[in-house]
Amino acid sequence: MRRIISALLLCFSSAWAAAQGVAPIELAPDAPDRHIVVPGDTLWGIATKFLKDPYRWPDIWRLNPEDIKNPHRIYPGQVVILDKSGAQPLLKLGRMVKAEPRIYTEEQQKEIPAIPQSVIEPFLSNPLVVSAGSLEASARVVASQESRVYLAAGDRIYATGVKHKDKNWQVFRLGKAMADPDRPDPEKPGEVLGVEAIYLGTAKLLQEGEPATFEVTSIRQEIGRNDYLLPAPAPETISYVPHAPATKINGRVIALYGGVGEGGRFSIVSFSRGKRDGLEIGHVLDLYRAGKAVMNRYNDQKETHVLPDERYGNLFVFRVFDRVSYALVMSAARPVVAGDYVRTP
Repeated sequence: MRRIISALLLCFSSAWAAAQGVAPIELAPDAPDRHIVVPGDTLWGIATKFLKDPYRWPDIWRLNPEDIKNPHRIYPGQVVILDKSGAQPLLKLGRMVKAEPRIYTEEQQKEIPAIPQSVIEPFLSNPLVVSAGSLEASARVVASQESRVYLAAGDRIYATGVKHKDKNWQVFRLGKAMADPDRPDPEKPGEVLGVEAIYLGTAKLLQEGEPATFEVTSIRQEIGRNDYLLPAPAPETISYVPHAPATKINGRVIALYGGVGEGGRFSIVSFSRGKRDGLEIGHVLDLYRAGKAVMNRYNDQKETHVLPDERYGNLFVFRVFDRVSYALVMSAARPVVAGDYVRTP
């Protein structure tokens, strides 16, 4: 009898979803009835516990379009409850669970991020993409302490053109021009979508002047003369809802951050679509590898067949510029390489 009732509920659920013009929500095979949020959780991680497709997060919470555009704030101690009593499954928040009286750290009182914050934090406030010549008016390194070539945290650098009194700064170097992979002629360079700004580290303003004196506070890559300094913005927590774009996106991976040839889960990639294409923070896209053309011989005749494109992973968009975006690879069944496609799920 229980199986019959479950089957009837499933049929009713599918019919309801079809009437609404949306696909039925598929739960993860081992979806729990409830989950107590703990420090270290992410919206994406919780979504994968309950959903087969994490980008269906807005549907299972019944979020409206305005809710989707705003951060979804969930905190450690809250209980996420799966309600399967209706036509479609629903997630809702239950009463806050608190352990024995204790001192709660700042981390335990902060909202959980959408994706692992530690992986993307250095990229949240960095420019990453700039237009050619846009850094020319910025502060510029002209010398280092005792003309050292290799700097470490605590060393001093001197910069000209410092127009702000901000205490904390970030150091950048202009990188390669980012060309559109969808160029019509493979033998010619594609249209330039922007110039990569390479994040080198951070510095603290010690003394104003011309030149001004800075102390290097952290180094990601070597800092040298003619590198640029920009005031460091306040850190931001990415807690936006994972969701699929409302429009059809079909872009290409431009590069993997750091100059590596291939990547996997938690790699950062740039791709050739941005704000003008309707992309926003929180969008989830699928990764595809183009199908190969294969030759076959049949009845002494050569045949050419193009295999179907292969979907092999997905990514979460966390920075969006006009024509380029950056995303974190959330899953990948094969190595991610430049030229792969990113598409609406």
